[in-house]
Amino acid sequence: MTKKLIVLSGAGISAESGLKTFRDSDGLWEGYDVNEVATPRGWKKNPELVLEFYNMRRNNVRDAIPNAAHHGLAGLEKYFDMQIITQNIDDLHERAGSSRVLHLHGEIFKMRSELNESIVYSIREDIKFGDQAPDGGQLRPHIVWFEEPVPLIADASRLVRKADIMVIIGTSLAVYPAAGLIDFASPQIPKFIVDKNIPYTRGIENLYSIQKPATEGIEELTAQLMKYI
Repeated sequence: MTKKLIVLSGAGISAESGLKTFRDSDGLWEGYDVNEVATPRGWKKNPELVLEFYNMRRNNVRDAIPNAAHHGLAGLEKYFDMQIITQNIDDLHERAGSSRVLHLHGEIFKMRSELNESIVYSIREDIKFGDQAPDGGQLRPHIVWFEEPVPLIADASRLVRKADIMVIIGTSLAVYPAAGLIDFASPQIPKFIVDKNIPYTRGIENLYSIQKPATEGIEELTAQLMKYI
């Protein structure tokens, strides 16, 4: 029987495609204060600034291309019943060929009404202040901001519970609740973590570390996973 492989990916894999998705220690994100552009408070205070920030990020994602790690993960679909759970809002996994991707924190190429999060539309260009959904609400990025609940976390945890193998790649396991997903994996299954800086993972059973950037570690990861097919 084909094994269920669950992959949790994070900012590190997108960073290797040139996307600056890390939150720096000084609280700035691409030169913007996180509290001003990635919280409900920031949106209420200055929606024009928030739209400007995400319009810039949308343009950056459009110009980026999938890297070897994205392509390597997509190639694993030939051997496993595979699901990617990503913390990233870009579409690089999909463009590399992955067919099952759950975006925990939203998607940069989608927008929604500020009045109703279930009214969602695709967007490739800029969102302008004054652009309204049919319900009259200002259109905002379909992004889960800091201080907002993560609607898909329950779906993600159910997927992890069913995993035969789990891979964590390009994430520091510092952003919750996503970082807690590994706790839903069965202690008995093999788990692999690929990152240039292996995060604190003491107490997690059957965990194998590959201390390399995602684009370099994907080859070693693939070789290890081939043992389970």
